[in-house]
Amino acid sequence: MGIDRKKITAGVLTLVVLLWITANPVFSETEKAEDIRKLLKVSGILDQLVYMHDSLLNNVSMMVTGTFPNVPEAFWEEFNQLLGKKEMDDLVERVIPVYDKHMSHETVKKLITMFETPFWDEWKEKMPLISREAGVIGSEWGREHTQSAAFNMRLDGLVEKYELEKLNPPQPEQK
Repeated sequence: MGIDRKKITAGVLTLVVLLWITANPVFSETEKAEDIRKLLKVSGILDQLVYMHDSLLNNVSMMVTGTFPNVPEAFWEEFNQLLGKKEMDDLVERVIPVYDKHMSHETVKKLITMFETPFWDEWKEKMPLISREAGVIGSEWGREHTQSAAFNMRLDGLVEKYELEKLNPPQPEQK
């Protein structure tokens, strides 16, 4: 019996590939994506995404009540189901590639470690509250300025200065 060179070559190649993989671990995109999901949770960013969800529904509900002042409770029960877990999962899936693009897997893992320390517990607890309160203040500030006579006089001055009414003549109503 002679030496089967094909089997030896195949065995050596397999061994080289296994050694290379072991010496140079490559993180699968799935593992990195899972770590990004974990980072979103432990950092409090997921809470911010939930806040975006709540703010969006709140803004739409104000538009609904502005148009339809009398809305039955059953409507609101269904309305609050329009954006659920599936849609939030979709938002997270859209955010993950942003983190993937800008951060290495190693950085993601280091951030997870950092955010899992007791030091960050207060941050994670307080940041959504701070963001909400700051958001309300920002909305009030925006409303105060855009509804002020001074702002609207300046805006009207810009419209006149740049002749926006001439550049944008009224469109005839379509029937």
